[in-house]
Amino acid sequence: MADAADMKEPTAFPAEKFEAINDTAGTTIDPVAEKKLLWKCDLHVLPPLFVLFLLAFLDRANIGNAKIQGLTEDLDMHGTDYNIALFVFFIPYILFEVPSNLVIKKLAPSTWLALIMVLWGISTIGMGLVNTFGGLVAMRVLLGFFEAGLFPGCVYLISMYYKRYELQWRLTLFFAASIIAGGFGGLFAYALAKMDGIAGYGGWRWIFIIEGILTTVIGFVAKFWVTDWPETASFLNDDERALLIARLSSDSGDAVMDRLDKRAAKRIFSDPKIYLGVLAYFGIVNTGYAGSFFIPTIVKELGYTSAAAQIRSIPIFVVATVTALVTAWLTDRLRHRFYFCIVGLCISSVGYILLLAQDSLSAGAKYFALFLIVPGGYITQPITLVWMSNLVSGHYKRSVSSAMQVGFGNIGGIVASNVFLASEAPKYPTGYGVSLGMLWICGAACVSLFFLVKSENRKRDRGERDHRLEEEDADNLGDDHPHFRLTT
Repeated sequence: MADAADMKEPTAFPAEKFEAINDTAGTTIDPVAEKKLLWKCDLHVLPPLFVLFLLAFLDRANIGNAKIQGLTEDLDMHGTDYNIALFVFFIPYILFEVPSNLVIKKLAPSTWLALIMVLWGISTIGMGLVNTFGGLVAMRVLLGFFEAGLFPGCVYLISMYYKRYELQWRLTLFFAASIIAGGFGGLFAYALAKMDGIAGYGGWRWIFIIEGILTTVIGFVAKFWVTDWPETASFLNDDERALLIARLSSDSGDAVMDRLDKRAAKRIFSDPKIYLGVLAYFGIVNTGYAGSFFIPTIVKELGYTSAAAQIRSIPIFVVATVTALVTAWLTDRLRHRFYFCIVGLCISSVGYILLLAQDSLSAGAKYFALFLIVPGGYITQPITLVWMSNLVSGHYKRSVSSAMQVGFGNIGGIVASNVFLASEAPKYPTGYGVSLGMLWICGAACVSLFFLVKSENRKRDRGERDHRLEEEDADNLGDDHPHFRLTT
């Protein structure tokens, strides 16, 4: 979904090849060559980012697995201490999302993503070595600071390689790393917890130490594995680069934004679509984090041992992964986002309602409710990200909007960290009630966005936005360009 005019033309790139293909973009592009190019992008762009995000989510959520292996007892944590350890992660994580996406715009993504990965891996190791609650909090703050740039940076990078209706499938494949981490984390933690007593360390410490070492090692590898922007990506030859830029240009047309001046900044920060996208992500991200942080505890409190709880968390995330991928394929195929978001919200809502009425439910019924909450949430969450990316156009606007959505939307993670109160275990009425309400904050934002987009497209069809072509920044309008049609 990149814009050709947004990209800097590489020195070695022959402009005549771009012009020859761009003149006929969308009409005579060789479909065989295009399919081969897409396959090549899939093989080079997605796998390394998938692994990076899997490890990132593992490192931020493994505290939930460590909790039931003795973390809180060994560090003498009481009351809301665990909730504090969760939410301090989000303070730097939220604050540094936008700055990080501006940095990655200037640096090679392989350099920036590898650097922050090594640093958060070291922070994860530190979580396994601390001896006080204060030390744990300090390591969680550092973890949030260093992880801040990964997710928005990856979303931004992926969006620069694919057209709008190719993006949901690819982004959900990437996003599935976080879902798989929820299940794999339980299995991995189950195995690592068996190291309890080795070198005098408890099993929960080994969860952090081994996973942190793995992240650090992969961080060094990432410098040579992660691809850079399309105009400098080493896996593309000149003909492939020309074809990639031409096909993406045909997707976005003249809706470019390759200057970040005052008028462009005003267009970005006065766009209601961005704020509705932030609100939608804020509402749904709560369910994603609540599942990762608290499902091992919730399953354990259904009467299972710690080991059995870790194992029984896995099927929930397997179902969520399959559901998310099937939905991604359908939403790209049908070129529609809104109704799929609402379906996911309805499924999750039924799960929360069951748990709010759990007094009359068996343990099996409560366990089943988790199979509604988590898959339903993971239907909607990745779609909100791609929908926002589809609604904006231009290098700078995409960079800022994706960082704002992920950054400020992650305030929902702070909510998730503080509504599952130990004093309310095992029923968690506040946690389930607030989470249900958050779902429909997302729902309200999605409904508003849908009708806003429909209205705006009708105005553009009637020519009511054509006056923008006479403004002084007519060549830098981004998605405000009257010929650009917004995705529903």
